[in-house]
Amino acid sequence: MCGLIRLQTHELMTQKQASAVDSLLSRVNLPADLRQLREDQLPQLADEVRQYLIDTVSQTGGHLAAGLGVVELTVALHYVFDTPHDKLVWDVGHQAYPHKILTGRKQQLHTLRQRDGLSGFLKRSESEYDSFGAGHSSTSISAALGMAVAAAQQHRDCSVVAVIGDAALTAGMAFEALNHAGELDQDLLVILNDNDMSISHSVGGLSKSLNRLLASRFYNQVRERSKSMLTRLPVLGRWIRRWEEHMKGMLLPGTLFEELGFTYIGPIDGHDVPAMVSTLRRMRAISGPQFLHVVTHKGHGFEPAENDPCNYHGVSPFDPHTGKMDQAVCSPSYSRIFGDWLCQAAEADERVLAITPAMCEGSGLNEFAERFPQRYFDVGIAEQHALTFAAGLAAEGMKPVVAIYSTFLQRAFDQLAHDVDLQNLDITLAVDRAGLVGADGPTHAGSFDLSFCRILPNMLIMAPAHERECRQMLQTGLQYGGPAMVRYPRGGGSGVEIDSSLSTLPIGKAELLRQGPDVALLAFGSMLSVAEKVAAELGATLVNMRFIKPLDVQLIEQMAQTHSLLVTLEENSIAGGAGSAVAECLAGSEQAFHGRLLHIGLPDEYVAHARPEEQFRQCGMDAASIISRIQHMQQSGEADALSAAVLSADSAG
Repeated sequence: MCGLIRLQTHELMTQKQASAVDSLLSRVNLPADLRQLREDQLPQLADEVRQYLIDTVSQTGGHLAAGLGVVELTVALHYVFDTPHDKLVWDVGHQAYPHKILTGRKQQLHTLRQRDGLSGFLKRSESEYDSFGAGHSSTSISAALGMAVAAAQQHRDCSVVAVIGDAALTAGMAFEALNHAGELDQDLLVILNDNDMSISHSVGGLSKSLNRLLASRFYNQVRERSKSMLTRLPVLGRWIRRWEEHMKGMLLPGTLFEELGFTYIGPIDGHDVPAMVSTLRRMRAISGPQFLHVVTHKGHGFEPAENDPCNYHGVSPFDPHTGKMDQAVCSPSYSRIFGDWLCQAAEADERVLAITPAMCEGSGLNEFAERFPQRYFDVGIAEQHALTFAAGLAAEGMKPVVAIYSTFLQRAFDQLAHDVDLQNLDITLAVDRAGLVGADGPTHAGSFDLSFCRILPNMLIMAPAHERECRQMLQTGLQYGGPAMVRYPRGGGSGVEIDSSLSTLPIGKAELLRQGPDVALLAFGSMLSVAEKVAAELGATLVNMRFIKPLDVQLIEQMAQTHSLLVTLEENSIAGGAGSAVAECLAGSEQAFHGRLLHIGLPDEYVAHARPEEQFRQCGMDAASIISRIQHMQQSGEADALSAAVLSADSAG
């Protein structure tokens, strides 16, 4: 019945899109088709792409506002540049849906973020038009520069374009790439998609005239010839260059990029298709590093998204006419639980501060930011800075709490190791989105934090099994006195009643929940709810491990002596994770373990996007799969024991 409903929904959506899409978009399946259109047809095509995007994402959910803001830019880029021969590198990928529509994936857009469907981000294996995979921000300029250098080394005539947002430009990596690109003087076009905080406002006709002048071949030929001439007149040359920089700094906002070695053009209206096409054509003919500043509006063309681009950044299915989203009823998310706890902790201790790398809403920090604005720091997309900034605060007696997604913590590992853990500084890490994240897929899955954090000597690492434990662990970490990490999954917990007190847990102590023969389940964090079903079915012992570091060694050794099979369960990579810690513990124990050990967790591969329940089945982490594996091991163990007994009897005979 559910399959029939989904089929009917897709048919209705297809009919709706067919009626909304007129002849232009129906004729454009690839950029080559787009380039057959007249230039005066492009604004109409952009309108059709926008409507197609709204209609599709209203059914599938996904990222919306960012894509709406770059429709015209996407059309212009594929019209001017010979993709995929010319390379187009998008940053992050949130804005890539219009790109997918125009690059052969229009008919598959309804499969976005579903199992075996299109990725919500850029993916090289999905299309030759996806030049570089993207999920994390601020990588586009580095990747594009590498492609440009590769093209030059291979003597290929190829344009390379990087599109980066103003938020992504806050990351140090972006500036490292800009600095290197300016030094190399390589042919490269960087487009700043400025959709939130404009570096400078357009100044009408004067701005357009300057842009036309600066992008013209005449201006750049004169500029290059002047450079050559002035090298022979060094005194006059220095004066003229200073005068040029001074005047451009007064009239244009691109002095910084010019100083880095780029030819700066902009800002221009990113929703004016003719202006975009004209400017891109001129810039394509200019050699060396180019920087185009484009001002767009996130959510452009869809009023609900224009008015509230934050909430329409990532959306659940919604009414394409009103923008009203489907409201799922569920228990409070772990992010909300963290935010509530942090406000209470800040009331109790004025040393408590909150730091996040551009994840205020996602991390549940909205209320804290409003109530404690002087103690709230959003450092932008700068994870490395966030950790060392926190280290500096902790070195002076403050108690910083860093709210960060697991997958983004990967980017700051050196700072965590060298600046925080080595100095044993009092920092609490609230690590959100730990484990699988469903439709967002492997770029955003927190699959490795236990593996790379538990190797650090001073770290306290905890994983809550439910909402109440999450609060207790956060408070335990805050009071620990050194680096502490609490990792929790995306979404809500099991609905356990929350204790509003600031209580703590005894460090390194697990919780024995039930006793049984033969099989002991050692569950870490979010896997407890699955382990409870397995234990009930098999009559097994169940332990809520709580702590990954330090482990409850005494209880593990007790389980090893009284059970023939120990099963570890974690929502982290098996390689180097919590199960590996248990194995290391048993290997180093003075008491020999003669039983068997089974690790359940994420396999040694990147788990593709799908619904969470589908991902768990794929990884063998659902209750039915775990029960089957345990029973198979028990049967194989009995068979091995019987074979050994027969062999022993034969030998004796």
